[in-house]
Amino acid sequence: MKYLKHFMLLLLMGTILTGCFDDNDDVIQPSGTIEINDFIYRGMKTWYLYKSDVPDLQDNRFSSDQQYTEYLRGFSSPEVIFESLKSNIDEFSFLVSDFVALEQSFDGITRNNGMEFGLVRYPDNSNNVFGFVRYVLPGTDAEAKGVARGDIFNTIDGTQITVDNFRQLIAPDSYTIGLANLSGNTITPTGESIALNKVQYTENPVFMTKTIDVGGNPVGYLMYNAFTLDFDEQLNAAFAKFKLDNVTDLILDLRYNGGGAVETAIDLSSMVTGQFNEKLFTTEQWNDEFQQSFQENDPGRLINNFDNQISTGTAINSLNLSRVYVLTTRSSASASELIINGLDPYIDVIQVGDTTRGKFQASITVYDSENFRRQGANTGHTYAMQPLVLKSINSVGFTDYFDGFAPEIALEEDFSNLGVLGDVNEPLLKAAVDDILGVSSRQKNSTRYFEEVGNSNMQEANYEMMYHQNTTHDLFVPDF
Repeated sequence: MKYLKHFMLLLLMGTILTGCFDDNDDVIQPSGTIEINDFIYRGMKTWYLYKSDVPDLQDNRFSSDQQYTEYLRGFSSPEVIFESLKSNIDEFSFLVSDFVALEQSFDGITRNNGMEFGLVRYPDNSNNVFGFVRYVLPGTDAEAKGVARGDIFNTIDGTQITVDNFRQLIAPDSYTIGLANLSGNTITPTGESIALNKVQYTENPVFMTKTIDVGGNPVGYLMYNAFTLDFDEQLNAAFAKFKLDNVTDLILDLRYNGGGAVETAIDLSSMVTGQFNEKLFTTEQWNDEFQQSFQENDPGRLINNFDNQISTGTAINSLNLSRVYVLTTRSSASASELIINGLDPYIDVIQVGDTTRGKFQASITVYDSENFRRQGANTGHTYAMQPLVLKSINSVGFTDYFDGFAPEIALEEDFSNLGVLGDVNEPLLKAAVDDILGVSSRQKNSTRYFEEVGNSNMQEANYEMMYHQNTTHDLFVPDF
């Protein structure tokens, strides 16, 4: 039986229990491109969810070892062969050249200046882009320099941000933003600038938690920005406070939450509810070979149930609610969508905001070792990949939500008037509060003038992913 550690779900499960990569100092010779290409091919052929869609991954593709070697030589880099082996419907599988940074990101550790922002195309159909600050992380350079939610900037190091250059401009550890004003559809530079510096930072995803009075009833509000397993105790503590406050409703703010640990998503769903312990939350569907092997050898491996303990073994603080409000944008992805899909058959999930990203597949971290685990990984390189390996299905069989989840109360963020997070007059929170009070018509109020093209988290290795630490079942590589 073989454990695999980071089951990075671009919407649902998988996890590789890692050992330590201790011997970087023992590298004798760097791996060549062909060797790395071979690792990528073998990994994709073993694990890939959509391997049946890719002609080069079929069993009869090569008639000899020589033909296979020539095939590997035909790709100039690992990135090129990896992209060639992806299905046309796959937006989310990816390759990294530094798996150490990837693993750190799973634990909430990144290089960060504290300014979390979105990037938006100008409304004049040009390629120009401006940024808007979503929130500022505590104890960071951005906080120290007065950056605030709602700030607008349109240049970095004096260069106009565009759809072609924004990835390069936001990549350095140090850069200077040029501030601007947004009035209607017009962006006007102010002449002010702020220099920002990134350092290694560990983010607590439990960003804000409070109990607010709504018509005489206590209502819990939680802004939760990533499903990070290392902070499950803090998440559970937030629900302990909600439970102590006897909240009658919960507003779960996932508007900027791109995903994370599946186990945390299941636990969070169990915190919201509690009355469905051990009932089916989701099932998994893998590629044909794995699916058959699991069904024959370990069918329980395909099932994920509501539970009553977090990853540390602490009892879950459950609210036993029959409805929950979820605030979303297009940046709500993966594990955030899993919450919606998994809870929907059981309680009333009222979504407020914008349509979500549309991720129902999971990927795992695949390393260059005999069994694709972290332990024993090739010391000649630090490439690893995140191929999609499964899709998640809720308890009534719903999956394949390529277009995301549309809200019951549609309300896009106004970049010129974002409001204060956690304030009852902040537009998305107010819409949820109004609905609780029964004064909302639930009309779909959508007037899109701007197109978001990215955000500050795009540079992170775990961008819009979800991983699952499965502690109940051993994941083994079957003999097909």
